[in-house]
Amino acid sequence: MSKYDQYEGFQVESPETWTQFRKNKFDTKPFGDHDVEIKIECCGVCSSDVHTITGGWGAQHFPLAVGHEIVGKALRVGPKVTLIKEGQRVGVGAQSWSCLECRQCKNDNETYCPKQMDTYGAVWPDTGIVTQGGYSSHVRTHEHWVFPIPDALPSHLAAPMLCAGITSYSPLVRNGAGPGKKVGVVGLGGLGHFGVLFSKALGAETWVISRSHSKEADAKAMGADGYLATGDKDWNKDHLMTFDLIISTANNFGEGFDLSGYLALLDVHGKWISVGLPEEATLNIKPQDLLGNGCLIGASHLGSRREMLEMLQLAADKGIKSWVETVPISAENLSKTVQRLHKNDVRYRFTMTDYDKAFGA
Repeated sequence: MSKYDQYEGFQVESPETWTQFRKNKFDTKPFGDHDVEIKIECCGVCSSDVHTITGGWGAQHFPLAVGHEIVGKALRVGPKVTLIKEGQRVGVGAQSWSCLECRQCKNDNETYCPKQMDTYGAVWPDTGIVTQGGYSSHVRTHEHWVFPIPDALPSHLAAPMLCAGITSYSPLVRNGAGPGKKVGVVGLGGLGHFGVLFSKALGAETWVISRSHSKEADAKAMGADGYLATGDKDWNKDHLMTFDLIISTANNFGEGFDLSGYLALLDVHGKWISVGLPEEATLNIKPQDLLGNGCLIGASHLGSRREMLEMLQLAADKGIKSWVETVPISAENLSKTVQRLHKNDVRYRFTMTDYDKAFGA
């Protein structure tokens, strides 16, 4: 018998068995004064989950339940909680803790806190307990990283916004996307489709940049103003130095990735912001490619609590709908779903549902 409270979840035992999920009981951290205990209703499936369980992002603490796009109900709140009320429908994203005391935390940059902890796979230093994610019955999270979900957002559509959505939204707002700006989104996948939806909602002229024309109809259906296929001859010729911002969600920087061609699209001091995290990839940069327009290269990691709340409200106000396929959670369905995601067989996010059937009401 464990001395800690336990939840139940679908865990992977090792990278070698990453397609096999087993329902196990696991320890959870002691309930703190600022904690919120959440009964999970649904959880999005993120490429991060696949990179983690396959070992693509390095060694992990197994057995592990992944999933960090969580929506559920706040069952109880700690005595010092002020941000969440018992009974509220809430969400949890990819981060579950930061110190809230450092310079970064005090400047709405909590996701860059040197002590930040992920929703799954992190180790609580005081107990050694490994954080477990949203393919589980419950999650226990500090209130700062628990977000009320607006009534207008259905749970299965809100869930993917809690990682993929905020990952695309934060660099847009931090880099001036809005009326009068021209924004490019490289790659139309799970991240990229949110880049298009939120860029348009913010009022920017929005273009999708992809390898072929295979997703052009989807891009237009999402509201994209234009589409560039890098496989076309002279694909960037008519748009040189016209973009203010390019958000890269690319999942491959391998041979044939023409970074110089993308950078040439940027206006003077325009920005290339990378949010995709390909495995074992190197972005090869030639200093000469930066001189013609003085462009800037950067990256972005998730987004602050303030940005998360703003994004969810914007989605509610504008009627933004994630493109989601729902799948009832089970060991078998998780196996099929992560394998499909590994093959990019999704338009454009998955959400696991029917948690009551798997874990009880």
